[in-house]
Amino acid sequence: MASLNVNSVLVVLFLTCGAVMATKDNDQIIKENNCETKMGFPCVLEAFTSIFETGSISNKCCGELVMLGKVCHSALVKRTLENPLFKYVSPATIIAQSIQTWNNCLALIDSPSPSA
Repeated sequence: MASLNVNSVLVVLFLTCGAVMATKDNDQIIKENNCETKMGFPCVLEAFTSIFETGSISNKCCGELVMLGKVCHSALVKRTLENPLFKYVSPATIIAQSIQTWNNCLALIDSPSPSA
C-alpha cells in the first residue's frame, strides 16, 4: 500500500509540479493540447510506472496513451524529467523507455484483434 501512495504522489508531481520547472515549449504544448485531461488517473499511474519504474501497462491504458497522442506523451515525459525530484534519473534511459512504451502501445492498438 505504501508503494501505491508513493506512486500516487509521483504521478501528481508528474502532472502538476513539473509545470514550474518546465520549459515554455513543453508547458505550452501541454496547455494547448489539454494533455493533462486526456487520460484517467489509473492509466496515468500505469504509464508513469511503465516509463519511470519497472512496470507494465494494460491494453486499456495503452489505448488511452495512444489517444493522448505522441506530442502530449513526449511533452509530459520531458516536463517530468525537468523536475528536481528526477535529477538522479538518467534522461536517456527514461526517453528510451518512454519511446519503447509508446511503440509497444501503438503496435498493440494498431494490431488487429484475434477475434476480428
